[in-house]
Amino acid sequence: MNADRFRALALGFPEAVESEHMGHPDFRVRKKIFATLTADEQRGSIKCDPSTMDTLIRAEPAVYRDAWGGRWLGVELSLADEAAISDLLEDAWRMVAPKRLAAQHPARPDALP
Repeated sequence: MNADRFRALALGFPEAVESEHMGHPDFRVRKKIFATLTADEQRGSIKCDPSTMDTLIRAEPAVYRDAWGGRWLGVELSLADEAAISDLLEDAWRMVAPKRLAAQHPARPDALP
């Protein structure tokens, strides 16, 4: 996984756009941030529910960390699995996307409600 793939995955969701926040890229849907990259684009952060975050950090501490306040999962891109990141980005997008917009995008069977 690298920043280009992270970016492509994040921008693959309906109405997702790249913007900038505090000097680094972020990804939004209708002005709500669901993912970011660090300025050097070596790491990402993904909005995440606390229980999923805790599970991932415990399972793979070299890959995942608490990036901010127990709601943002930090990801070391060079060590991350693309399929896992894709799933996490989808969950994050669904957390912030308006309900009607999210309903238009078919959900994975294991996606967050």
